[in-house]
Amino acid sequence: MALKAAFIFVAPEADARKHRAVVNTPEVELTVVGVKDYQMATEAAKELVNEGVGAIELCGGFGIEGTAAVKKAVDGKAVVGVVRFDNHPGLGFKSGDELF
Repeated sequence: MALKAAFIFVAPEADARKHRAVVNTPEVELTVVGVKDYQMATEAAKELVNEGVGAIELCGGFGIEGTAAVKKAVDGKAVVGVVRFDNHPGLGFKSGDELF
């Protein structure tokens, strides 16, 4: 059985319903989802867990607070990891914690 995993990235004007793709390999089914803010990220994370996703990785735009919000939202039903940038180039060299 393939691992069901997800990568959530944050970008202005991203919509979790529209900006979504699935990549299937023999070992991993990876769902990629774009969100515009932390609230949308927590909603998307809950939906992903309901779809059987067991591992969620967050893009470097998520700061400590955003990562904590997603982790709380999944309530132990998935592990949450994060790519780290102190200042993300796609967010004007700021952390999502400053923006959202």
